[in-house]
Amino acid sequence: MSPDDHKHPEGAEQLLRAAALRVTGPRVATLQAVRGNAHADTESVIRAVREQLPSVSHQAVYDSLAALTEAGIVRRIQPSGRVALYESRVGDNHHHLVCRSCGLVVDVACVHGTAPCMAPNDDAGFSIDEAEVIFWGLCAECRPSAA
Repeated sequence: MSPDDHKHPEGAEQLLRAAALRVTGPRVATLQAVRGNAHADTESVIRAVREQLPSVSHQAVYDSLAALTEAGIVRRIQPSGRVALYESRVGDNHHHLVCRSCGLVVDVACVHGTAPCMAPNDDAGFSIDEAEVIFWGLCAECRPSAA
């Protein structure tokens, strides 16, 4: 299945079934909304879902986001001091760049490849399987205005 397959209802339905999730209109529409809007906040997802399902409730979208995240189909990130964002790029050990000024979020590949890409100097007995890295700075658009 190609990445673009997830934009179509059939691809979304296959992903839900593969994750042992019941296929519902709100779940399919929520997954499509996240696929179509990288790093979307909840309100953006709700607006996109309502373009397909005008009467869908906020709670149905929240529940769908929770189920998709729990199943690993969608990833939830929450940069410090920001609202939660959702993306459909999962399982590839990538990180994020966040602009301190405008809030732009950009995916960046991990230079080390496999997870976890780094390890603490003391693992405190944990079996570590993931590291989440957020790089902060100013994007190209905001950098000139900050000078």
